Amino acid sequence: MKKWILGILALLVVAGGAFWLSLDEDQRGVLANMPTDRDVLFWPEDTRNAAFRALDAFPALAEARVIEAGEATYPLPDGEPLDLAGFDLDAFMQSQNSAAVVVVHDGELVLERYGLDFDADGKWTSFSVAKSLTSTLVGAALADGYIDSLDDPVSKYLPDMRGSAYDDVTIRQLLTMSSGVKWSEDYSDPASDVAVFAEHESTEEGVDSLVDYMRQLPREAEPGTRWQYNTGETNLIGVLVREATGKNLADYLSEKVWAHFGMEQDATWLLSNTGSEISGCCIQASPRDMARFGLFAMGGGMAGGERVVPEGWFEAATTPAFETGRFGRGYAYQWWTYPGGAYAASGLFGQGIFVDPARDLVIATNSNWRQSTGNDGAGEERNRFYEAVQAAIDAKRGVEGTRVGEPAEPMVR
Repeated sequence: MKKWILGILALLVVAGGAFWLSLDEDQRGVLANMPTDRDVLFWPEDTRNAAFRALDAFPALAEARVIEAGEATYPLPDGEPLDLAGFDLDAFMQSQNSAAVVVVHDGELVLERYGLDFDADGKWTSFSVAKSLTSTLVGAALADGYIDSLDDPVSKYLPDMRGSAYDDVTIRQLLTMSSGVKWSEDYSDPASDVAVFAEHESTEEGVDSLVDYMRQLPREAEPGTRWQYNTGETNLIGVLVREATGKNLADYLSEKVWAHFGMEQDATWLLSNTGSEISGCCIQASPRDMARFGLFAMGGGMAGGERVVPEGWFEAATTPAFETGRFGRGYAYQWWTYPGGAYAASGLFGQGIFVDPARDLVIATNSNWRQSTGNDGAGEERNRFYEAVQAAIDAKRGVEGTRVGEPAEPMVR
């Protein structure tokens, strides 16, 4: 059994009942369903139900850094309840194993529903939704002058990557996952890159463990010519932002967005074995605050009356660069794209922020899909929910617009 599990058990033995009484309900749920290893991809469903709401509560599971909220909260007033016209929301939430659905239209909260004994005060882990927040920090670093250009090579900011397959890969190619470097994102294979890279220890003193892992990977295609989903590259983006700015990602996200836009709760960001934020994953935040981040993106990146990213950043960041073949979506700067100008942050097990600027619509979802990628039908089912919400908005406005299920326009590269 892993030493971090033994550490928790030792705490329980030493502190006894007083320790148990000091825990909240979510923390007790984690202890009652304690995982036997660190790899969330292979945890049983009950363990995930408990842990996804409290991954930041146990340092033995993972250290975390706080993303501080500010004093003022961006309001989400109640609006007229959304009529989904026959769509069975209860059945959808049960099928999705859903913890939360939050729908904001015209700045008003028109639908909010919770499951799995979760509620509006809780924080749920984001998984790859964090990728879209990480890419936004690239935009902030560009606006602040820490990064000169998206067409700069990665090695300009990460000199330890010189001589590797990433030496002539640009920041833009990292953002669009088109480096051409070999990578396996097979969640069912415990020996795949995505399953083992987080536990890698650097072979050279002073070199970040992630950088050391990524710089050993070989090239498979010319940079910019092929899209391949690669969580390691998002983590590399995070290291690059940290090195360029000299700031922790949690602090920088708080400074640029979380505090100034008006998030309601502090969030947390889980840390890697080197003490840096896992930038391809693992922001613990409330569903309402994730919806607020969607509003921030839809508003072009303004927070507290100040521009956080360059003018036109989100237009570029959500213009599809590649077709993916996954649920009818394209891919841009760590955002998935849909027909009609909609786009989404999306994470394993059903986490998401869906943004539809044409309808002034944001949907935040938290789930514990029974199959991590949603390839068992859960992903398509969530798309149908997005489409049902779009149809409800169209009916309310008496207009018709492009919806999720319609064919996409040709991808722009």
